[in-house]
Amino acid sequence: MSEVTVVMRCMAAQLWRLAPMRHTVCILALLPVVASGAPLNCNVGPVTKTFAAAPWLVYSCNDPSTVVFVSAPGSPAAPFYFILSLEKGAYRIRGEGTGSKTVTDATLRELQSLSTADVQALRQETMTHGH
Repeated sequence: MSEVTVVMRCMAAQLWRLAPMRHTVCILALLPVVASGAPLNCNVGPVTKTFAAAPWLVYSCNDPSTVVFVSAPGSPAAPFYFILSLEKGAYRIRGEGTGSKTVTDATLRELQSLSTADVQALRQETMTHGH
């Protein structure tokens, strides 16, 4: 598969302003499609994990490898997301948002240190322990 650009829109930031104490549902619209031809859907989970001393909601997608990290409501990183996608045998990290640059940069460094096995373990956890 050639390198692709993934476009992601997370509506959770809007929901956090409306209901900061409630569990939010993150609506993710990801393009392109997975190899099967189905749209990439990242709604499995979440599980809450801490990176850079900030809470992140971790979701997995309907492909065999992609994982999404969305800053939790009230986090200094909010609103922000990272997407880790397996491309050419290695994970590529993309991120976007307007949360604290200090926190998101520290989170990026922690995510960069994750092995493929670590990412797959997080993915498995979203499938077995996610809400």
